[in-house]
Amino acid sequence: MTNVALVLPIQSSEDIVIARQKVRELAIKAGFNVVNQTKFITAASELARNTLDYGGGGYLTFEELINGNKKGLKLVFEDQGPGIDNIQLAMTDGYTTGKGLGLGLTGAKRLVNEFDLWTEVGKGTRISIIQWT
Repeated sequence: MTNVALVLPIQSSEDIVIARQKVRELAIKAGFNVVNQTKFITAASELARNTLDYGGGGYLTFEELINGNKKGLKLVFEDQGPGIDNIQLAMTDGYTTGKGLGLGLTGAKRLVNEFDLWTEVGKGTRISIIQWT
């Protein structure tokens, strides 16, 4: 069972701060422990930054999930930027096309329970992450 809670724009650094605050609020509401809150917020922050810096901005969709006794959150980051031309390379620690450390995508993947990446050159990128209680 899912419930779309909110869609937020990611068009500026201020939007990233707002998104991070909303992720924290929803993670607490879902009952995440402090460690899982921190992991999920960190992953969300990295992906929001990538959406802005590499995708030229986009949107973040929040979904609250219920699966039996488990609660979770799904975040979908979507942009219509240039896309990622080599997913395998992009998912390699240390690889970057910018000035960062090249740990954003791989680091985010390690911090969450589920990670899915879709991209098409010239059309954009969509990354979804899920964390369960």
